[in-house]
Amino acid sequence: GAVIGFKTKKGEVVHARVASSFISPEQAIQNLKELGGDSFEVLVQKGKDAWNEVLGKVEVEGGTLDQYRTFYSCLYRSLLFPRKFYELDANGQPVHYSPYNGETLPGYMYTDTGFWDTFRSQFPLTNILHPTMQGRYMNALLAAQEQCGWLPSWSAPGETGGMLGNHSISLLADAWAKGIRTFDPEKALKAYAHEAMNKGPWGGANGRGFWKEYFELGYVPYPESMGSSAQTMEYAYDDFCGYQLAKMTGNKHYQEVFARQMYNYKNVFDPSIGFMRGKGADGKWQEPFDPLEWGGPFCEGNAWHYTWSVFHDVEGLIDLFGSDQRFTTKMDSVFTLPCTIKPGTYGGVIHEMKEMELAGMGQYAHGNQPIQHMPYLYSYAGQPWKTQYWVRQIVERLYNSTERGYPGDEDQGGMSSWYILSSLGIYAVCPGTDEYILGTPYFKQMKLHLENGKTITISAPENGDDKRYISSMTLNGKEHTKNYLTHEELMNGASITFKMAAQ
Repeated sequence: GAVIGFKTKKGEVVHARVASSFISPEQAIQNLKELGGDSFEVLVQKGKDAWNEVLGKVEVEGGTLDQYRTFYSCLYRSLLFPRKFYELDANGQPVHYSPYNGETLPGYMYTDTGFWDTFRSQFPLTNILHPTMQGRYMNALLAAQEQCGWLPSWSAPGETGGMLGNHSISLLADAWAKGIRTFDPEKALKAYAHEAMNKGPWGGANGRGFWKEYFELGYVPYPESMGSSAQTMEYAYDDFCGYQLAKMTGNKHYQEVFARQMYNYKNVFDPSIGFMRGKGADGKWQEPFDPLEWGGPFCEGNAWHYTWSVFHDVEGLIDLFGSDQRFTTKMDSVFTLPCTIKPGTYGGVIHEMKEMELAGMGQYAHGNQPIQHMPYLYSYAGQPWKTQYWVRQIVERLYNSTERGYPGDEDQGGMSSWYILSSLGIYAVCPGTDEYILGTPYFKQMKLHLENGKTITISAPENGDDKRYISSMTLNGKEHTKNYLTHEELMNGASITFKMAAQ
């Protein structure tokens, strides 16, 4: 650290230019050149111009001042992570200090993000608005794997292994599904296979805890592993992403490897009670069982939250319930139950519990990731109006432009990106595929200016508090009857018009 003082006279102004580097003092001097010879005032204006250019990629009309403030606050927050961890050398080429092996290496590097939080919405939003940066990030993921032997799961700045799952593969499969071809898929699949069949030295998500049991039993056992059912569901989704990347790139070997595992979530569903729950190595269900209790076989949630945490096979999940009606009736109960908190194995109230209680939406815990996609599942079961109703409720009740603007931890842009995508009327329920499920647009008109020069225009001229349901829509002037849009349809430039109704 350093403390620098200046002896000044009254009214005298000191202008200081400061640069830092993770690489060397010489690189810090090189970084200082980025400021050029501009005055402080000019640099301030350049900073404002840079932010206006980025935030201007999305234009919204037909809302209130507070709605605009909320939207652009969320868009701003969605752009703060991951952080760039590379610098530009004297030739303008990217170079980085590796937090994984301590060497200085060429190429891009990013840090300070946890994929358990961000694979669900922040990275899917980036795929739409910033595909060039996303392509660089995919290479940085594989560079990190080369440098330390493991794919990142939570970097700060090196690997911490925080939370659950191996969601680097979600990022890689989603990027490939959406046209990003900057990385070697064979290399990515090999790295993921190593992740899925080994346990690393850092944290629960560095490799896989109980990976052998997961492959042999088809699930992670409880109480041998805390968070076991959550692990099982997230491993199954990640294996689906591995299968998807292998399928998209014609790799039959890895298709076979991961196809066997991607439906393992079914092994922790108890059809007699309609919940995911813990299961022992002997095949017996955990006892006693209370779906309101947090922890145990779940992570930062309870059975009411995690029972829906199946992104890649919603139809299969519906089949476990027995019918669309049973499925939707169970989801209805999430919102109608009291906001009762039972700390369970946590032994006390953690902030996610209190945030659910303060939200006042039953057992719907938007402040935590596993259930955030759940309102969109109504559309899979033939009740899209309930998706539209609850998405609008969440957007309006749980977000605002004040210092209390988020219903919990903002999570590196994850919660903000949920708001942006949901305001546009779309959501990537299953990253790793090219589909966005329709929700309901929040503004009368929105325009997205894409990197490829194309524009997505979303119009809903009758939109308002009294008209929040979609009665029909057109895509490029033609009637659209599907409940989803594809990435290609959007990136080719799209004119989407919603006719809104009161019911």
